[in-house]
Amino acid sequence: MKAIDVHCHIPTEEGNRPFAPFIAHTRRYYRMDESAGDMTPEDFARLLVGLDVKAFLVSVNALSTTGQPGTGNDHIADLVRRFPDAFLGGFACVDPWAGKAALQEVERAITGLGLCGVKFHTIMQQFAPNDRRLYPLWDLCQALEVPVQFHTGMTGVGLGMKGSGMHLKYGHPLALDDLAADFPNLTIIACHPSWPWQDEMLMVLLHKPNVFNELSGWSPKYFSPALQREIKGRLQDKFMFGSDFPALQHMRLFEDWEAGGYPPEVLDKIFLRNAQRILRIADA
Repeated sequence: MKAIDVHCHIPTEEGNRPFAPFIAHTRRYYRMDESAGDMTPEDFARLLVGLDVKAFLVSVNALSTTGQPGTGNDHIADLVRRFPDAFLGGFACVDPWAGKAALQEVERAITGLGLCGVKFHTIMQQFAPNDRRLYPLWDLCQALEVPVQFHTGMTGVGLGMKGSGMHLKYGHPLALDDLAADFPNLTIIACHPSWPWQDEMLMVLLHKPNVFNELSGWSPKYFSPALQREIKGRLQDKFMFGSDFPALQHMRLFEDWEAGGYPPEVLDKIFLRNAQRILRIADA
């Protein structure tokens, strides 16, 4: 296996549904290959198998804030079940503002559908992780012993659009420090390199043993010098590979990682070993 991708979006019709009002702008920003954004489940799985990649699937449910239906967790679970050679698991999509229904959906997705964790897009869903109104969600995830992914940094969703409703302040990673302190047994995964708050993210990673960072959505050649130094040094056990596919293609990312001067043992951790340990998939 070449890599475990811990942040792979679902380029099917249902996977694209939450992003429908924003997708044209996002594709222009990322200069995306249009064909990669609209795939059948079979073609999606075949692509990953051909790349020797196994993925964790992610999407979002931002119905309360965007009015756009989210990706169904049954769809995610069905993909994982049908294509085990391509997908290691899926992170559930839950609308955090849905109250008791959000708690019920987390419980159903984890215990009923077999999904491996929960993923939130803080900017699309307009919340800070340290908002105490949402603490019952994190308490439940901690009790279920499943990891939670949170978007950090700027987002390509809504970029350049008037009236997108996106507030970038919700992507600040420092809120994860409060969450990590208040829920010390919750595995917290910060999504993306957290630009422009990369140093704050590194501070939280250094201080909190239950916070990790997957580096999707950016080519490694654009990482800050501080991030590159920490990947090679004292925080090398904290980072995981993610693509943000289909926004970025796997082959481009592999080439840029391997051209970045990282020792082979560090790349092995980034591509495989850290995810196996953090997500408890050592037998994958």
